[in-house]
Amino acid sequence: MTWKRPSPRCQELIRQCAQIVVGARPEWLEELDRAVLAASPAIAADPELAAAGSRSNRANLYFWATANVRDPGAPVAANTGPEPINIARELVRRGLNAYSLDAYRVGEGVAWRRFMEIAFEMTSDPSELHELLDVCSRSTSAFVDATLAFIAGQIEVEHDELTGGTHAERRETVTLILQGAPIPRSRAEGRLGYALTGAHTAAVIWSDAPAGDLARLDKVAEAFGQAAGARPLTVLASTATRWVWVPGSKTGDQINIDALHDAIDSMADIRVAIGPTANGIDGFRRSHFDAVSTQHMMARLHSPQRIALFTDVELTAIITADTDRAAEFVHHTLGEFEHADAELHDTVRTFVNEQCNASRAATRLFTHRNTLFRRLHRADQLLPRPLEECSVTVAVALDVLRWRGQQ
Repeated sequence: MTWKRPSPRCQELIRQCAQIVVGARPEWLEELDRAVLAASPAIAADPELAAAGSRSNRANLYFWATANVRDPGAPVAANTGPEPINIARELVRRGLNAYSLDAYRVGEGVAWRRFMEIAFEMTSDPSELHELLDVCSRSTSAFVDATLAFIAGQIEVEHDELTGGTHAERRETVTLILQGAPIPRSRAEGRLGYALTGAHTAAVIWSDAPAGDLARLDKVAEAFGQAAGARPLTVLASTATRWVWVPGSKTGDQINIDALHDAIDSMADIRVAIGPTANGIDGFRRSHFDAVSTQHMMARLHSPQRIALFTDVELTAIITADTDRAAEFVHHTLGEFEHADAELHDTVRTFVNEQCNASRAATRLFTHRNTLFRRLHRADQLLPRPLEECSVTVAVALDVLRWRGQQ
C-alpha cells in the first residue's frame, strides 16, 4: 500500500486522538471485550481464553495508539508482542483455528466508533475531519490485517509444535475419550500410561497469571496426586491449564485438601477445581466435566477461593449460571440480611447445615445456645421471611455470597 503522509494539522489531530486512546476509559475497554466475546462463543466459554483475548484487545489498542503518538499518521506494523503470541497458543491448545479471529473484526468496529467520537470532539472542520478519518481508517484496517495475519501464522507454528510430541498424543487421546469416541480402552491406556478401570477423580489446575512460571502447575498436579495418594495423569490443556486425574477408591472429599492448600499457599495465582469421584471411562469423563464446570463457576463469580470441590458447589454452579438472575435471587431471598456481618452469615449457614439443630450448631460454632438464639433472632429481623420458612433457600443464597467472596 502506498502511504502518503498526512498534513501537519492532521498529524497533530491524530496525536491528540491517540493520546486519548492510550488512556482509554475502563468502560471503553469493557465494551470492546464484550463485543469480541459476544462474537465468539468458543472464546467466551473458556475463562482462560477469554482473559487472554481481553489482554490481546488491550495490547492491540495500546500498540496502535502509542505508535501514532510517536509518529502520527505513519503506517503501524503488526503487533508481534507476547499477547498475540499467547492468544495463538491458547487457540491451538483448544483445537480452535484462525476462524476464531473473526471476532476481532467486531472489536475493530467498536474501537473505530469510539475513535470517531473522539475525532468529532477534536474538530468540526469538514476537511480536517475527512483527512483525519480517512488516514486513521486506512491505518487501523492495515494494522488489524497485519496483526491477524501474524497471529494466523503463529497458529500454524504452534500447531506444528503441539503435534510433534507426547503432550499432543496424550491430549488427543484424552479428547477422544471425553468426546465418547470408540477408541479401544487398551489402546487408550497404552497411550496414556493410565488405567481407565476403577474410580477416577479429576481436577483442573490453572493460573490467573500466564506470564509467570508455569512449571509450578505441574508441581501442583503432583501435589494433587500426593493429596489423593495416587500417581496422577496430567494433560497439558493449554499454556496455563492442566487437566489432571487420579485413580483409586477415595472419594473427592477424602482428598487431603489441607495438604493441597499448603502446596499452593505461596502461589497466589494458582487455583484448583476438583470433580467428584466416579467409576470407569464414563466416570473419567463425568468427573472432568464437573471439574470444568467448577472452574467456570469460580471464574464467573471472580471467586477469591483457591480450591473448590464440585460436591460443595454443584447447586451454586447451577444457580449462578446466569449471574444477573443469581444476584436477583440473593437479594430477593436475603433482603437486608445480605449485608449482615460474616459472623451472622456463618451462624445461619451452620444452623441450617446442622439441620436446624441448635445444640449441634452451637457446638460447631463454639458458642452458647443463648448466643446462637440471639443471632438467629437478629437474622429473622433482617430476612424478608422467617428462617424457619426458607432455611434451604437462605443457605443457598449464602453459599452464592461465599463463593463471590462477599463474606
